[in-house]
Amino acid sequence: MGWWRIGTDALAGSRFVLSPLAEAVAALKTLHAGSGAHPGERAWLAAHLPAYRRRLAAEPLDALLVRAAIGPTWNADFLTPTPLGEGERSFTEEVMAVRETEPSSAVPQLEVAVGGPVPEPLRSAPDLPHRLATVLEWVWRETVLPDWPRRRRILEADITARTAQLSRGGWAAALDELCPGKLRWLGDGRLQVNARDYPPRSVEAGRLLFVPVTSAKGWVSWEGSERFAVVYPCSGALADGGGPAVPEALGTLLGRARAGILVRLESPLSTSQLVALTGLGLGSVGRHLKVLLDAGLVRRRRAGRSVLYDWTEAGAVLVRAPDAGLGHGVVRT
Repeated sequence: MGWWRIGTDALAGSRFVLSPLAEAVAALKTLHAGSGAHPGERAWLAAHLPAYRRRLAAEPLDALLVRAAIGPTWNADFLTPTPLGEGERSFTEEVMAVRETEPSSAVPQLEVAVGGPVPEPLRSAPDLPHRLATVLEWVWRETVLPDWPRRRRILEADITARTAQLSRGGWAAALDELCPGKLRWLGDGRLQVNARDYPPRSVEAGRLLFVPVTSAKGWVSWEGSERFAVVYPCSGALADGGGPAVPEALGTLLGRARAGILVRLESPLSTSQLVALTGLGLGSVGRHLKVLLDAGLVRRRRAGRSVLYDWTEAGAVLVRAPDAGLGHGVVRT
């Protein structure tokens, strides 16, 4: 497994940050894969994948470049520059890190990403970083920017929830929930960052950043020994834009926000996931869950360091009651 040794200073100075460029890179990786992890992502792909494929068909060198830069197991470094972590920067500012990569370093980075030689057209191309930055600008402008306000709200809600979880349970609890099965705190200053057999890296005094994206695609990156980043799928990953359908009568009975939380709990979710999915504050989600618990509509159980909530039998009956005559209208949360 790949792991980093995290120094005390690095952990104390770590932070969660937003990165428009990371969101665009995640979108590019999803477009490249051509498959979505959930209905919201699949709907987004249906809207944008045809235009993306036309864009690459018109520029075959771009298609080769994207395929090589994403690679089978590793990203070319100039595709995923590590954020500065010094206040939020715009996409235009961030993408300059891609564009200003030294062209002579691009092919060696691509060879690492693909695990061997890259096609000759790429080897003789004059300015691959500029070309890749142009692809990312297209992805941002055409597929991310129109929906950026909603994406931003989801990402901010995730950061708020993670920060609250950090204050309650410490770094071990916060990190274990970022990428279940991939990222976890091993103890003794060691952070597992993926399940691959890579040599460990030392993060003793550098800046450690955690960057949420709405895609299911995550990665790690670093800039020398100065900055390290873990890009992770946030809890509200492009969930259904309007939220799940809530029976109108249920919304009237419980209130729209509380009913919206209840209908989401068919599958177990943590408080932090509910915060990210609903956009509600941590305190509001906690109060709604307490009412639902006291009413016997949801139950709580511990899974590792996480506390998960899901329906009781009474909660399931109440949510599904429209089919039994409670009412047939729905509203969106």
